[in-house]
Amino acid sequence: MIIAFTGGGTGGHFYPIIAIAEAINDLVSEKRLLAPTLYYLAPNSFDEKALFENGISFIRIPAGKMRRYASLQNITDSFITLAGTISALFTLFRLYPDVVVSKGGYGSVPTVLAAKILRIPVIIHESDAKPGRANLLAAKFAKKIAISFESAAQYFPKNTQDKIARTGIPIRKALMRVEIEGAQQYLGLEKDIPTILILGGSQGAVKINEMVLTSLPRLVALANIIHQTGQANFKDVQGIAKVVLGKDPHASRYNPINYLSEISLQRAAGVASLVVSRAGANSIAEIGLWKKPAILIPIPESISHDQRSNAYAYAKTGAAIVLDEENLTPHILISEIERILNDPALAKRMGAAAEGFTDPDAARILAGEVLALALAHES
Repeated sequence: MIIAFTGGGTGGHFYPIIAIAEAINDLVSEKRLLAPTLYYLAPNSFDEKALFENGISFIRIPAGKMRRYASLQNITDSFITLAGTISALFTLFRLYPDVVVSKGGYGSVPTVLAAKILRIPVIIHESDAKPGRANLLAAKFAKKIAISFESAAQYFPKNTQDKIARTGIPIRKALMRVEIEGAQQYLGLEKDIPTILILGGSQGAVKINEMVLTSLPRLVALANIIHQTGQANFKDVQGIAKVVLGKDPHASRYNPINYLSEISLQRAAGVASLVVSRAGANSIAEIGLWKKPAILIPIPESISHDQRSNAYAYAKTGAAIVLDEENLTPHILISEIERILNDPALAKRMGAAAEGFTDPDAARILAGEVLALALAHES
């Protein structure tokens, strides 16, 4: 049995694939099936360690981006996508997988087009409340369509509705639990005060970083701050923070981190009183599992079509408030943080409202569907 995964070049596309692969390996072991051969076809490997740990071989398939604004790069990138489709054709013909699992994103387009041409079954998973163009394209010939938000179904073609099922977002096993024991010592946090976890997505968020730095003296007066800056932004943020805080008596409460490993994220989530985050579907799903009150700052609609929809869909549960970046100021951010931290009953209600939003069995459900389709095709 051979299974191929494909997706775009962000953590939001990549890590659900890892979660599905984990679940496939678990199910294969439980059912005593022959272990499948797993491949990841995409423009870049993203996290080689995660691929290696789950027995997934990476094969580079070039893909061009489709920007939502006029750009000469859209023309040149269309040729990259064409070249990637030809490359994917040869690769899939050689491997001939029993099923292709696509998480969408520009990086998935060449592989799903090649799968269609070769008549290889395709399963797609859409994490966002408003589907991306890659998955809308793939939906026309996909065997199964998995969604995370009920609202996503309305965007798919009418003749695909019988293929759609809400599964939730696959989350890696390690992030389904939080670690409280020893977390304060591990992260170097001050005791007996709240802790705010600030997440900017897998690559960090410059706008959130700027807002945090501007608000830093007031933030550290309130709480410990665990700030995931993104690897590319870390040195700049760290340097500016030292200047901003200067001889501030609470300077040690600020903890910038370029990238949160699984164990660091488990422990940061375990001690967090409040999470401030971008509104990627994966981030929201993880926050929902942690049952933490949240402030979501989605990427503006003009840049990303999905995060604003995700944020407001989640906020309807009562588990989060949404602050649009266009109207956000340091004063508004601090006011909302204070409002939640100073009202334990509100924070408790928000945390409780998160329960049930994320299905902890999503990865296992998807893995079961992938295996069933692969076994049917294999026979």
